Amino acid sequence: MEVFLQYLIDYGVAGMFISAFLAGSILPLSSEFVLAGLVAAGVAPLELLLSATLGNTLGSALNYGIGRLGREAWIERWVKVTPEQLERGKGYVRRFGFWGGLLSWLPVLGELITVAMGFLRVNLPLSLLTIFVGKLVRYWAIIATMTGAMTLF
Repeated sequence: MEVFLQYLIDYGVAGMFISAFLAGSILPLSSEFVLAGLVAAGVAPLELLLSATLGNTLGSALNYGIGRLGREAWIERWVKVTPEQLERGKGYVRRFGFWGGLLSWLPVLGELITVAMGFLRVNLPLSLLTIFVGKLVRYWAIIATMTGAMTLF
């Protein structure tokens, strides 16, 4: 796994995008290692913010698409969630709708939220907007913490 993550770091901003996409999807991968390596290498923080946010948002869009397929058995098998976890995610989305996308950055729960958003056919453009905003704020906070700067421009 370390070799793969180092490979992503070697590819700079494109590697950040790929890492964030995979981490945003149902795959168990963390993009923070790649982000930390690229920040340490001196890659422009704004480029990292945009590529990480876009990649992670598209990974969540993949989750939404899996949920949209609407087959609970497939979701449980592909996403590796129990029926109880899926019901919890659906209950959360029923309660908050597309606003649930703001919490899509949370580990495990965020994946459940985005799958449930697709399953319940929550408005796609509004879902993608809130997912994007939630992930943007998360990556901004991580990069700001790593660089010690509150501004990335």
